[in-house]
Amino acid sequence: MEIAAKIALAMVSVALIVVVLLQSGRSAGLSGAIGGGAEHLVGKAKARGIDALLHRITIALAVLFFILTLLVGFFVR
Repeated sequence: MEIAAKIALAMVSVALIVVVLLQSGRSAGLSGAIGGGAEHLVGKAKARGIDALLHRITIALAVLFFILTLLVGFFVR
């Protein structure tokens, strides 16, 4: 169970990093470089929807990261 929790923690960590990097910031960050051209095609309302989805996914992954960190800490103890 400890190994599974550590593997899940590593996967959630990488996913959290990727989702945070995909979010558009004040300077449109990495998501502007990846999906910048598509924003002109689908409109700004769609981009706000994608940002809202990425925001919700970030919150869910952060909560999962916190829980898994506590779980791994409990197993190590």
